[in-house]
Amino acid sequence: MQTSGAGSAAQAARVLVVDDERDIAELVAAHVTKAGYVVAEAYSGPDAVAAARQMDPDVIVLDLGLPGFDGVEVCRQVRTFSECYILMLTARGDEISRVVGLSVGADDYITKPFSALELLARIQAVLRRPWRSSQSPREQAPEEPPRAFGDLTIDSSSREVEVSGRRVALTRTEFDILDVLSSRPRHVFSRRQIIDEVWDTGWVGDDHIVDVHIGHLRSKLDDSAATATYVETVRGVGYRMGKG
Repeated sequence: MQTSGAGSAAQAARVLVVDDERDIAELVAAHVTKAGYVVAEAYSGPDAVAAARQMDPDVIVLDLGLPGFDGVEVCRQVRTFSECYILMLTARGDEISRVVGLSVGADDYITKPFSALELLARIQAVLRRPWRSSQSPREQAPEEPPRAFGDLTIDSSSREVEVSGRRVALTRTEFDILDVLSSRPRHVFSRRQIIDEVWDTGWVGDDHIVDVHIGHLRSKLDDSAATATYVETVRGVGYRMGKG
């Protein structure tokens, strides 16, 4: 693992850049370092997981095509011990890998080729998500009673979800989407409104990323798009909570 950056981990967010092409990794790391972050590099799947354990990054910029094992497996393993943000780098048109990566816990993706400004904007957007910023502690919201929608129970304070008494393991982004939808029952949220609430108002990219996360969320809740017991699609508008 190669580390660079003028600040310390206590002063600046930590970013792990993972790409098997060292020239790309070094170029990305240089731009991220210039933006004021503490940066480390890794060039294979196993090294990426080891670096994530050692560094405890706030963000991982993760290429999918890696030696040892791929970025999807890196994401899967990192999610067993870290809630850092994961931004995947995918080849243009690599829809299957992108969807699989999001299903195992990646938060966002960016398609190659990309500009340094676009990448930094994505990193800054995830770091502005209030409950996982290394810049300042998250303000603790007052505890509220769990929200119930039929057999679905959502505890926003403990970030726990149950269906018929069965605990459901959601990724951070899946929970955040469900938390937003359930915070205003029967209100229809557009994709852009969900992005503004969950990612950031400064997020740029394809807003259909919301549909992918919604699909994984429904699958884990045993809630098909056809029946839509818990998460309803309002055609041409967006999504809202069902009555359960």
